[in-house]
This record gives sequence, structure tokens and C-alpha cells, in this order.
Amino acid sequence: MSVQQTPAIDECAGRLDALRENIAKASCDAFVSLTPPTNQYLTGFRGSTSGVIVTDTQAIFLCDFRYTQQAGDQVSNAYEVRQVSGSFGQRVSEHLNDTGARRAAFEPAYTTVADHGDLAKPFDGELVAAGSVVAPLRACKSASEVAKIEAALQLSERVLHNVISTLSAGQTERSVAAQFEHGFKEQGATKASFDTISLFGARPSLPHGEPGDQKLELGMGVLFDFGCILDGYCSDLTRCYAFGNIPGSWYETIYNLVLEAQLRSIDAIRPGVLGREVDAAARNVIADGGHGDHFGHGLGHGVGIEIHESLRLNPESETALQPGMVVTVEPGIYVPGQGGVRIEDVVVVTEDGCRVLSSAPKALEVIGT
Repeated sequence: MSVQQTPAIDECAGRLDALRENIAKASCDAFVSLTPPTNQYLTGFRGSTSGVIVTDTQAIFLCDFRYTQQAGDQVSNAYEVRQVSGSFGQRVSEHLNDTGARRAAFEPAYTTVADHGDLAKPFDGELVAAGSVVAPLRACKSASEVAKIEAALQLSERVLHNVISTLSAGQTERSVAAQFEHGFKEQGATKASFDTISLFGARPSLPHGEPGDQKLELGMGVLFDFGCILDGYCSDLTRCYAFGNIPGSWYETIYNLVLEAQLRSIDAIRPGVLGREVDAAARNVIADGGHGDHFGHGLGHGVGIEIHESLRLNPESETALQPGMVVTVEPGIYVPGQGGVRIEDVVVVTEDGCRVLSSAPKALEVIGT
């Protein structure tokens, strides 16, 4: 069976000009990458092992025997596909050497010490840490990238609907998490974009708690944080519910506070606004509600090919938002020993504001009745 062709291959070819401009700005004459997400963005290839070399006149994609057929299906025609064997990093470096490059940029945030060592062995030139070559290109999504993220969100929401419509007392956190991940593949996703978080009762006070053997009972709060990968792009969504009946007035209070914080921060998203300003819009609401100490993480992060990408919405972020940036907005309140609430959507910055890509209802809902 042939590997699914990625529709992005023509778009990948169009990214080469921008990449080459950034290579020159970094005072380099080549770019080299062993990083799967970067290589997917640049070439369309979605396998786990690959190399990319780009110079002014060449665009080379390298893989081993396992991926040659897949590369033929997925890699943009702008790249010459070459098969190599043996020590992969060293083979990539040998091909880099053959280009005659003297200064080759690499991404320091992704390149391991071991990979750097392999690349440096055969290369006669200088490897230059340059985080500004690819990251700015990936930060602002094209219309087709936004459409893929939105499709992944729609699939995730269908699975959410199926899970909550069959949720019953006695199920464990772990078994419900498994339902999500089975549902993703059943609906056509490649896999979950991260380990599904499914927490009941007091355990939603753990922002990234691991699903365990806690059984669902009436009157418990429920938190689901989940997402999938579809056509190479990720979704990320969090919803909370009351099972059977609302756990108490405290739960309704924090739920409504988190929802207000989220809506306020979404309203603040527009081009030119700093990441920390969007974070503050939510954080101030929660602090004014008396729960400032119960919201200890950043408001959101970039999402795309990876579930966590470079853009951050947090109290220290000086990044100015630009059209095309896609980010999660996920304030939360976590009360140890009692419970917690987080509400998360994925938002794209537009020319005059933003658009929420996810559509699952957010008002407090009692399920399982």
C-alpha cells in the first residue's frame, strides 16, 4: 500500500526561497537538519529519520532504505532524494561537504550533542548555531496549515462527543484515556498528539496528571486534555465536565472564573499584542477571583507540526503576535486535594484579531445523566 501523499509538497517548494534568505542573513551558505518536524515542514516528509541540506543552488533530502519509497510519495519535487546507509549523521555530513559549503547553519534547539558530533566529523567547514533560520518561517502558518490543524481539531471533537456520550460510573481514568486514543485512529488520525490526560474527582488539580485507576463516580469533576495528529498536524483541546451532578458551588465558581479568563484572553489576541499581555488578560481575572496562586503555568503555546511550538503565551513572553500564528489558550485553576478546571481552545491570529479553530461547547455541562 502506498504512503499517503502530503498535499503540502508544492507549498514546501515555495518555502525554499524564504529559507535561503534566512541562511544568507545568518551569514551562512548552507543549512543542515536531522530534525523530523523541521524536515517535514521543509519537504513534506513525515518519517522519523531524514536529513535535509539546502544551499543557494541545491536542495537535498536524505534517508535510508526504510524510507526511500515513502520519500518518493511525500517529498517535494524541489528536493533531490538520496539514499544513504551506515552512520546516518556522518553520511549527511559527507553530502554537505560535497556541496562545498563553508558555513552551515543548524538549529541548536533540536540538534543533540551526538548529532552535532556526527555532522562535524566529515565536514570541512564550520557548523553555525542559527535558531532564526527556520523557526520564524514555521511560526506563521499558511492557510493550508491552519486548515489541517482545524481538521485535526474537528476529528478530536468527534471523538470527545463519542466518549462523553457513553461515559458511565465505574470506568477508570486509564480506560477512558484509551477510548480517546483508539477513537483517534478509528476516525483516521495517525495517533494521539500527546498522552491523553483523563482525570476524575480531586485529581484534575494535577495540571498534567497521568491517568490511573481512579473510578468515575457521580458528583465528580472530569478533565479531558487530548489531541491527535492528522495529515502531519496536531490538535490540542481541554474540556471539563461535572459527572451526574455538580461537585459543589466551589466547582461552579472556579469553572466560571476559568471560562471568563479564557474568553477575556481570546478577546485580547490580535496582531502586535505581546504574548505576556494576552497571558495577563487571563491571569488578572483569576487573580481577582482569589485563585492567583492556583494558576501556575503559562496561558498557551504554539501548535502545528509539533504539539508544543516556539510561540509562548506566558508572563515573560515578549513575542509580538502576527497573522498566521496558531496558539492554544488554556487557563486553569488547580486546588490541591479538591479538584481543578482547565478550558483550552486553539486560536489563529488573523489580520484584525483572531479566530477560534475549535468549536466544542464550553459552558459548564453535567454529563452522564
